[in-house]
Amino acid sequence: MVMAKARAVDGPHQSFRKADIQRRELDKHDVLLEIHYAGICHSDIHTAHGDWGEAHYPLVPGHEIAGIVKEVGSDVTKFQPGDRAGVGCMVESCGSCENCEAGEEQYCLKGNTPTYDGVDKYGEPTQGGYSTHIVVTEDFVLHIPENLPLDAAAPLLCAGITTFSPLNRWQAGPGKKVAVVGLGGLGHMAVKIANAMGADVTVLSQTLNKQDDGLRFGASAYYATKDEETFDTLAGQFDLIINTVSAKININDYLSLLRLDGTLVNVGAPAEPLDVHVFSLIPQRRSFAGSLIGGIHETQEMLDFCAKHEIMPEIEVISADDIDDAYERVQKSDVKYRFVIDTSTL
Repeated sequence: MVMAKARAVDGPHQSFRKADIQRRELDKHDVLLEIHYAGICHSDIHTAHGDWGEAHYPLVPGHEIAGIVKEVGSDVTKFQPGDRAGVGCMVESCGSCENCEAGEEQYCLKGNTPTYDGVDKYGEPTQGGYSTHIVVTEDFVLHIPENLPLDAAAPLLCAGITTFSPLNRWQAGPGKKVAVVGLGGLGHMAVKIANAMGADVTVLSQTLNKQDDGLRFGASAYYATKDEETFDTLAGQFDLIINTVSAKININDYLSLLRLDGTLVNVGAPAEPLDVHVFSLIPQRRSFAGSLIGGIHETQEMLDFCAKHEIMPEIEVISADDIDDAYERVQKSDVKYRFVIDTSTL
């Protein structure tokens, strides 16, 4: 087995500590990835803190993973040592249900295996990317294009695909008006990707503090949602709204901004329920939807799209010793726009 250095947490709201974890011996279809960078996702924080239910501790979070292939199993055909590769939010699925066969492994009817806080087919707990190495079956490893730096590529494995997938599914593009709620780790990627797809993009944020950034990322307009006039001004204007915030908001106010047959897609995952009034939907045949990352094929499509359009997240690279501080800063929205751990500091 491979011993990996890691950072683990032993319970809700506890500090991270140094840890040594075992990675399984390579099966014939496995890839051993030496992790160089791991992004910090808000999902990591929710899980580590037990916001979505009790986690399995000790826990090593991290599902935005980029590195170099070190070794491959005997039957691996998609990768070889030295390849630049990444791992996202899942490391396995049943592969045989109708959703998996359709390339939608994230919606596996038997449940996909998450990169951390899950149990793999061997009955062992999965541990994530805040570590030096990981072993994953080749079908759930992604090729990282050469022109994407590994540190910037890491957040694409969650923040990138989480926003690309609904923009792709609801066909953001020329002639479409798209609003992005929140300009954080997810939101700034949604703006960049929607703009590259050709959509007319508007940012809806609490204040105008990040307006210059939003316009630089590709938005054509930026509004403060604390201004009550915003919802009157923009009523009935958008074909698609991507809500990226992980806090409870009055979703009905945002539904009022959709035009006929418009859709609001939630990708942020607040711990509290959102209250939806049916008459926010009925009058203009509006839809309220959710979206969960993307399948492996679509994730590779996203990486290739970002490489082609030179789309990369705005990142702040940190040491492993700074994870606790980074968690606090994320919760205060004090990051522009994604923390990435340099795993050589583990």
